[in-house]
Amino acid sequence: MQKSDKINYFDPNGVGSVNGNLFGLPFDYEEAQIIVLPITWEVTVSYLSGTAYGPQAILDYSPQIDLYDFDVANAWKMGLYMRPINDEILAKNNSLRPLSSRYIEFLEKGGKVKDHVEMQAILNEINEACLLLNNWVKTESSKAINEGKFIGILGGDHSSPLGYLEALNDKYEDFGILQIDAHADLRKAYEGFTYSHASIMYNALQLENISRLISVGIRDICEAEVQIINESKGRILAYYDAFIQQNLLSGTRTWKAYCEEIVAQLPDHVYVSFDIDGLMPQYCPNTGTPVPGGLSFNQAMLLLKELIVQEKTIIGFDLCEVSVGAYPPQSSAQEYNANVGSRVLYKLCNLMGYSQNL
Repeated sequence: MQKSDKINYFDPNGVGSVNGNLFGLPFDYEEAQIIVLPITWEVTVSYLSGTAYGPQAILDYSPQIDLYDFDVANAWKMGLYMRPINDEILAKNNSLRPLSSRYIEFLEKGGKVKDHVEMQAILNEINEACLLLNNWVKTESSKAINEGKFIGILGGDHSSPLGYLEALNDKYEDFGILQIDAHADLRKAYEGFTYSHASIMYNALQLENISRLISVGIRDICEAEVQIINESKGRILAYYDAFIQQNLLSGTRTWKAYCEEIVAQLPDHVYVSFDIDGLMPQYCPNTGTPVPGGLSFNQAMLLLKELIVQEKTIIGFDLCEVSVGAYPPQSSAQEYNANVGSRVLYKLCNLMGYSQNL
C-alpha cells in the first residue's frame, strides 16, 4: 500500500491503534519524513535512573494521544516513524549502569580515582562505550539526513544527542540551539565522564558551526558553569528561571515577551534540545534530577511555537530524561511521565515538519 493510500484509509478520529508504531500511525521508515531515533542510554546519570526506558514508555503510551494539532493542520500526514529500539545498546547500558553506580558512589564517599585501579578501569570502559555510542548515533543520523529525513532523538539521558549534533555540524554552516532545561549541562567531563549527561552542552559547543546556545529555565547550576556563560562573549545566553519567575510574578514582563526576545536572538536554523526536567516537576516527577520551579507545559509550547511565528527552521531536536521510574510503570502517576513526554514529542515533530514545509 502506498503512503497516499494509507493516508486515505487511516482514521485520525478513531481509536488509537496499538500497532507498534509511534502514535499508532500507519507509516514505515521509507514513507515517513520525520524519524525518531530512540537512544536507550543512561550510563552516566548521576542520581535517579530509569530514563533508558523512556523511549519504550513513550512508544507504549503514544497511541493514547489525539492527533489533532491546533498549530499544524493535518500534522500526522507528514509521516512519523520511530525506529525500533536497539537491543544491543540497551543491553550495553544495562551492563554498564551498575558499574557507573559503583563508581559514582565511590566518588561521593571521597574516593580518588587516580589512586584506585579498579575505578580507573571502570571510568575508561564507560568513556569508551559512550564514544562508541556517539559514533553510532552520528552514523545513523548522517545516513537518515542523506536520505532526506528529519530526525528527532528520543533519550535516554541528555548525553544521547551528541552524535546527531556532530552530523548536523557537518551539514549546516551555522545553527543555534534552544535548550529547555533545569541544568546548564556545561560541566567539563562531569565526574570524569567525558560524555556525561551533565556535559552535553559543553561538548556541543566544541562544534564550530553552533553559533549560539540559548538556555531557558536554568535553575540548578554551579559557579564554573556561570563563569563559562559570562565569558562566552554572547555565544551562550542563559534565561535563569529565578529571574524569569520574578519578572512574571511581579508583572514587569509577560511570557510572550520573553518568547519573542529569546527566539529573535537565535539564527535562522535552530536545533531544539528539550530536557523534560526543564518543566515543573509535577509534569515529570520521575525524571532523574527534578528541580523545583521551571516552565509550565503551556509556557514551553508557546516558546516552541514562537520559532514558527518568527519563521525559524527547526533542523532537529532531542527529547531526553523522560522516565516512568520503573518499567513497566507501576501506577498512573508513573505513567503520567510518558503521557507528558508523548505530547512534547508530538509537538516537536509537528513544528519541525511545519518549519521544513513538509
